[in-house]
Order: sequence, then structure tokens, then C-alpha cells
Amino acid sequence: MTAATGVQPTSGPKGFMEFRLGWKIVLCSLVGISLGLSPMPIYTIGVFAPELVKEFGWSIGEIMGGITVTTLTLLAAGPLAGWLSGKFGARRVVLISQVLFGLSFMALAFSNGSLLVFYLTFAVMTLAGAGTLPITFTHAINHWFDQRRGLALGIAMMGTGLFGILCKPLLAWMIPEFGWRGAFIGLGLLPVVIALPVSFFLFHDHKTDENTDAKPVLPGGLTFAQALRDWRFWLLIAAVLPVSLALSGPVPNMENMLATAGLNAGTIVTLTPLIGLSALLGRIIGGWLIDHFWAPVIGFGILSLPAISCFILASGALSPMVAGIAIFLIGFALGIEYDLMAYFVARYFGMKAYGSIYALLYVFFAVGAGFGPLILGADFDMHGSYHLSLTVGAVVLIMGAASLLFLGKYRDFPSETPA
Repeated sequence: MTAATGVQPTSGPKGFMEFRLGWKIVLCSLVGISLGLSPMPIYTIGVFAPELVKEFGWSIGEIMGGITVTTLTLLAAGPLAGWLSGKFGARRVVLISQVLFGLSFMALAFSNGSLLVFYLTFAVMTLAGAGTLPITFTHAINHWFDQRRGLALGIAMMGTGLFGILCKPLLAWMIPEFGWRGAFIGLGLLPVVIALPVSFFLFHDHKTDENTDAKPVLPGGLTFAQALRDWRFWLLIAAVLPVSLALSGPVPNMENMLATAGLNAGTIVTLTPLIGLSALLGRIIGGWLIDHFWAPVIGFGILSLPAISCFILASGALSPMVAGIAIFLIGFALGIEYDLMAYFVARYFGMKAYGSIYALLYVFFAVGAGFGPLILGADFDMHGSYHLSLTVGAVVLIMGAASLLFLGKYRDFPSETPA
């Protein structure tokens, strides 16, 4: 371990053993996250928005308000999911939530033109689907992995990128074929018919050796109350809130943003999946890097990149190549933000109260992610462009990412074995 950063050298054989025992957890986490509350609403609402505008006459800002409702509901639902995972185990929470989330997502198909009903559906969906968030899946991964924790988290979090790649062309086929209502139902079936069976057979909470009767190894750490008194906790909040606000805002607005810049519908459908593709790369590359180098400096470097994208997108008229570069950089950073947060909690606070600590940090990240799309949508409704919000977002990204550099070296916590 280096004195400056606390980075532990990784061990090849031990890292291999972790994946030999824990690959099932990584796989079901990847599937569960990809078909969960984290990516599904934010990656699809931009595609559904034009259909809802035509059907009900809502504005883009009003439609993006559904994401804001999700964010506000997460203020309660996120910590609740974290607490339930710690008390009853992540497995139970995941299985129940996947069923309820799928059903509530399908309920969006029955929107009747009332914005109140639309927003209430998003609120119910968030309460039902909070157990499908990375809060529960990373809880298990951090128990199973240590030397290759960053890579394991990165692979699991690839689920958001995979969904981002596949959902755009899938919806481009489903909406003309079955209508927007049928598309909502089709997407809502995915957590139930795909993610639920995978989680049922593969997902387990704690690491045990399959060939022995060894008890689970539960690392120690700070209690939730101790974490709240730790300055690092509040530094992380000061970092993740502005970063999430600036980073998540462009994603659901991307289709309208590119159309405003003069790109045709065919080009937009081709370009937007780059968000998911680059997110996949961000997960893998970022996960490997934080296993081998000090995570705060990696976070600063990667999370600062989308500032370039914001300046590019704010400029107005775009060529397909330039737009593609901007989208790629946003997706690449989106591919590491939740991984970093999970990694920071494990390294700086330990695993004793991981679910509650991560859930509260996740809530603050979700606040930014929820209000970002609304702010950009309102900016467009008011000014006919995204120039102001994107320019401010670029500055905010750099400032938030830079604050991670003050976290200091990693901390060690003694392991605990239950009696």
C-alpha cells in the first residue's frame, strides 16, 4: 500500500479466485442493473417524449418532469432500499422489486393525458423499483470482491450501457409496430421475464466457499452515524451533486438536442446509442484503473471529460462526427460515476453500514440526475436552445470532479466474522 494514496497492489491469483467464486454475482448484477430503475426511465423518456407531445400536447419540460418526480421519490425510496438490504439481505429486496418495477413501468402505457397521473405513476415506479438500483447489487459485489472490486463493479455497471445501446433501436422498432403504449408494456416485461429468473438462480448476498462450511466474511467499517460525522462523506456529496446535475441532464434531452442542431432522424438514431457503447468502455477501463491507481485522480480525469462535450453541444450546429465525439465523452463518464461512488464507500467507510451510506449518497446523486434533465428541458422551452445550461454545466463538472482530489488515502477496516 502506498503511503500517499493507500492504493493496495492487486494480486493476480487472488483476483482470479475472486472472479471464480463471484462471477455469478457479477453476471446477475449486470442483468439486474440493465433492466432496473437506474437506466430504463432516463434512457427511454427522450424517445417517448415526441409521442407524448403529439398525443397529449405536453411540453418537453413537462415530460422530463417525470424524471424529477423519480428523483424526489428516491429521497425516501433510496435509503429505504439500502436499509432493507442491510436488514433482510439484498437478494430478497431485488427479487420483490424486479416484479413490482416491471408492473409499474408497464402502467405508463395507460397514461390518459393527466400530468398528475403521469407523475404519480413515476413515483410508484420509483418506490417499487428502488430495489433494482445499484444500491442492492453493489452491496453484494463489495462483499464478494476486494482485490478486483473496481473491475467487478465496472462489469456489473455495464448494464446501464448495454441498455443504452439496445433500447434506442428496440424502441425504434417497437413504437411504429405496437405504438408507444405497446412499447411501454414491452419494456416493462423485461425485468420480469429476464432479470427476475437470473437473480433467482444466481444472486446471493455474502461470499462463502462452495466447497466448505466457512461462514461469510463481513468486513467492518463505520456505522451510519459515524459516516455522517465524517468530513469525507460531505465532501463526496459536494462532488457528486453538481457532477450528476451536469452529466445526466443531456442524456434524455439528447434526441431533441441533436434535432435542434440540424441532424436528421436517421443520424440521431445512429448516434445516440454511442452513449451506451462508450459507457461500457468507461465501466471496464475505469474499473481496471481504480483497481490499480488512486481512484480520486481517476475520477477527476474521467468526470472532467464531458465538460468538452457540453461546450461542443452548446455551440449549436453540429456535424455528425463532432456530435458523436461529444456523445462518446458523456457516455464514457457515465460509465464510471456509480462505480466510483460504490468504490469510495467501501474504501473510505467500510462495509458495516454500506447499504445506508451508499443509499444516501445515491440519493444526492439522483437529485442531480433528476433535476438535470428538467433544467435543460426548461432552458430549451424558454430560450429554444440548450446553450446556457450546457455552458454552466461544463464549469460545474470540472469543479465537482476536482473536489474528489481532497479525499485522501484509503482507510483500512478490520474484518468481522459473525458468531
